Amino acid sequence: MKANRTIDTPTVFKWRNFQGEIIVLCLRWYLRYSLSYRDLEEMMAERGLKVDHSTIARWVLAYAPETEKRVKPQLKPTNDSWKVDETYIKVKGEWLYQYRAVDSDGQTIEFFFSAKRDAVAAQGF
Repeated sequence: MKANRTIDTPTVFKWRNFQGEIIVLCLRWYLRYSLSYRDLEEMMAERGLKVDHSTIARWVLAYAPETEKRVKPQLKPTNDSWKVDETYIKVKGEWLYQYRAVDSDGQTIEFFFSAKRDAVAAQGF
C-alpha cells in the first residue's frame, strides 16, 4: 500500500517576505491601472501592510514578464479592423471627453479620458 504523499511544488514567490497574493495584487494594480509605486505603497499601508515602493518596483521587474506570458493566451484576440469613438460624458461630476478604440465586433480595445478636445489629446490616445 502506497503512502499518500503530497508533492511540494516550488512556488514562484518562494523565499519572499510577502505572500504571493500581495505580490500579485500589487503587480496587477500597477500593470492594469496607471498607479505609481508610491500610490501602491500608500494603498498597502491603508490595508495595514508596510511595503516600500522600491520593493514593488523590484516585483514588477521580476514578475511582469512571467505574468504577461501567462495572461496573454487567455486574452480575447481582437481583429485588425477597429475605429475610434469619441463622446462627452460626466465622470464624478466633471465633464470629460472619452476616446474609445472599438473593434468591428463592438468590443472596446482601449479607452482614454481627456479634459480637452484637441489634437494633443487625440494623439495621446
